[in-house]
Amino acid sequence: MADPEVLGFEHMGLDPRLLQAVADLGWSRPTLIQEKAIPLALEGKDLLARARTGSGKTAAYAIPMLQLLLHRKTTGPVVEQAVRGVVLVPTKELARQAQSMIQQLAAYCARDIRVANVSAAEDSASQRAVLMEKPDIVVGTPSRVLNHLQQDSLRLRDSLELLVMDEADLLFSFGFEEELKSLLCHLPRIYQAFLMSATFNEDVQALKELVLHNPVTLKLQESQLPGPEQLQQFQVVCATEEDKFLLLFALLKLALIRGKALLFVNTLERSYRLRLFLEQFSIPTCVLNGELPLRSRCHIISQFNQGLYDCVIATDAEVLGASVRGKRRGKGHKGDSPEAYIHRAGRTARANNPGIVLTFVLPTELPHLGKIEELLGGDSGTPTLLPYQFRMEEIEGFRYRCRDAMRSVTKQGIREARLKEIKEELLHSERLKTYFEDNPRDLQLLRHDLPLHPAVVKPHLGHVPDYLVPPALRGLVSPHKKRKKLSFKKATKAKARNPLRSFRHRGERHGPAEPS
Repeated sequence: MADPEVLGFEHMGLDPRLLQAVADLGWSRPTLIQEKAIPLALEGKDLLARARTGSGKTAAYAIPMLQLLLHRKTTGPVVEQAVRGVVLVPTKELARQAQSMIQQLAAYCARDIRVANVSAAEDSASQRAVLMEKPDIVVGTPSRVLNHLQQDSLRLRDSLELLVMDEADLLFSFGFEEELKSLLCHLPRIYQAFLMSATFNEDVQALKELVLHNPVTLKLQESQLPGPEQLQQFQVVCATEEDKFLLLFALLKLALIRGKALLFVNTLERSYRLRLFLEQFSIPTCVLNGELPLRSRCHIISQFNQGLYDCVIATDAEVLGASVRGKRRGKGHKGDSPEAYIHRAGRTARANNPGIVLTFVLPTELPHLGKIEELLGGDSGTPTLLPYQFRMEEIEGFRYRCRDAMRSVTKQGIREARLKEIKEELLHSERLKTYFEDNPRDLQLLRHDLPLHPAVVKPHLGHVPDYLVPPALRGLVSPHKKRKKLSFKKATKAKARNPLRSFRHRGERHGPAEPS
């Protein structure tokens, strides 16, 4: 039975068209942030809201923004069409996600509300044409929005009514501080503003002082991540870097934990090092690389969400969609460990789905682990990241293979792999664009986890002999098999039928559930 104290969407005075869109999305009741933020936003108040990743923050600002714009068009005096809402996000991927959510919510009022995404730098000309038509809402990164303001293709001083800064805690750390300050000079003196964030830090406080006017602060009484009944969090202390690679190999190759996995590392170079290492054992993965064309990155994310790939490797920046701009705040690349962990862990256990976070920690990284525990555990003193029960001695038989594979992945090999993939993805993105527009089903079969192989690959490493499987695990695990390959004759016939056949590979499903 529904909680009678929860304010439902139907009691918020929303336009029937918005209620229909909400129903189509399958939302029977608002999340906590939506229940608290939407009524306050509809009253015209500025909001500073903290809610965990995956809690419905986008809809919490999108619904009142759409409602206010629809109400103005329906009941207010007839005025000139203009851009009245702006949503600022730190990356292209988040801009695409925000635009998609707003458009889904505006599905039944698409003629009245138009949304434009101006985050892609390579589409400047087409964006100017779209902005000439004066969409109601513009979504983009601060740098791209500022660029259009400076070129006079976007004007906000006389029309802006609503400003949203989503993932506000990342805007400064992604290097947008100067752009934001310049952008604010192009806005009117009075407008309503929302700051949405997964964490409250000094950057958010600085934005609050710059943007908000007498805001209502929503620091909801909920943990920054889902509870243990939904999100299981573990940590394992690895004595060496080699132990990290050995453990990850065992977890993936022996299929000890299953489902889709997002493997976070600290640098893009390390992403390719890990991918090439896993390729030695016939474990296919994708790297979400900000250097790749936007179309390729979107395609990788889309196929990952559809379950076509089970393993994607990313850094904090790449999983959100763009390389970090400028110098990050904090001491070194791990200066913001607790906040980085929250954003990483927030990629799983979204909505009401379960998830697992597994963090590999070196002894020298234990202070960072302590900071994470302090942030998540508060004053309770109860550990949030539980020890992962795994006996490394059980997989010692794989160590020589792991060491051999690590040696074969050189810095030169990593550089070659990055260059090779960029060239291939540019080919897929541009030369085949027209073909895929005419043959959308073939686009679904285009894979991004094909081997790069700049290192010497030893075929025997892809096979796990029974004697190496720990006795306690025999009969319980299913080591990966080699990919099925077409015979030369079959492959020739297939290519004759379809020139894109060479891009199609079935692969196999594998992977842990969200190690961090």
